[in-house]
Amino acid sequence: MRIIFMGTPEFSVGTLEALTEAGHQVVLAVTQPDKPKGRGKGVSFSPVKEAALSRGIPVFQPRRIREPECVQELRKYEADVMVVVAFGQILPKEILTMARYGCINVHASLLPKYRGAAPIQWAVIDGEKVSGVTTMQMDEGLDTGDMIQKREVLLDEKETGGSLEKKLAAAGAALCVETLGKIENGTAEFTRQGESPTAYARMLDKKLGLVDWSRPAEETERMIRGLNPWPSAYTMWDDKVMKLWEAECVQGDWGLEPGTVAAVDKTSFTVQTGQGGLKVLALQIPGKKRMDTDAFLRGYHLDMGCVLGTR
Repeated sequence: MRIIFMGTPEFSVGTLEALTEAGHQVVLAVTQPDKPKGRGKGVSFSPVKEAALSRGIPVFQPRRIREPECVQELRKYEADVMVVVAFGQILPKEILTMARYGCINVHASLLPKYRGAAPIQWAVIDGEKVSGVTTMQMDEGLDTGDMIQKREVLLDEKETGGSLEKKLAAAGAALCVETLGKIENGTAEFTRQGESPTAYARMLDKKLGLVDWSRPAEETERMIRGLNPWPSAYTMWDDKVMKLWEAECVQGDWGLEPGTVAAVDKTSFTVQTGQGGLKVLALQIPGKKRMDTDAFLRGYHLDMGCVLGTR
């Protein structure tokens, strides 16, 4: 099929590659505009743009896809279908209905669960044991279109947002190729979505990563994994931002205020939370790379009784 592909981040690249390898003709890649790189020197291409250019696929980077001139540009390519994978802009009806088979989206959740911008990370934060990908026929709602196919992916005990993203990207790429095959031969089945059993998977921001030590250790440990690698969980220590990269839950209550360092040994330190303790195993402080906690403790002094989360 003649395909217009819309996507921006690394998550989208696997599907673009899979479509070309399956013999489809990707006639255009639509992605977000380039971003400034460094201190105003040069620009940074999106992963999809880099992948498209390496394959000789024309690239279109509209600031607002719904502008009439952008819609008209897409019409020139006479696509059979548009495939949308984490593009980053809302599509108007004119685009949704432009191609013969409309717009097919690869969404990183088992719809109708986790509609929204960050389904991968919220699945980890919420403690889901199973996630997955869904292909759907896009409509004017936000992730509300008819579902076509799903593929489940199990989460490991130490799953992070980054590791789950890689799993779902691979699953989504394979599923998209399979779905387009069914659409083309007329065997695709479309199922309407019901109400979502989960909260909207709202967009991530850096403020979300600030640890609330009054919460149970189990919740904070999941948040650390879910926000790894971005935007990362963090707390304050000695007037510095301390990013937390890996931790494990410890049973016990030391009778201390949440956020207080309850124990320190050669390889880790444990913080009192609202329920149980959190043993910090890997962290990062300003000007340093991520390090295991034992390396941190060899270079810095951390006393039992000091309180994290305050300036």
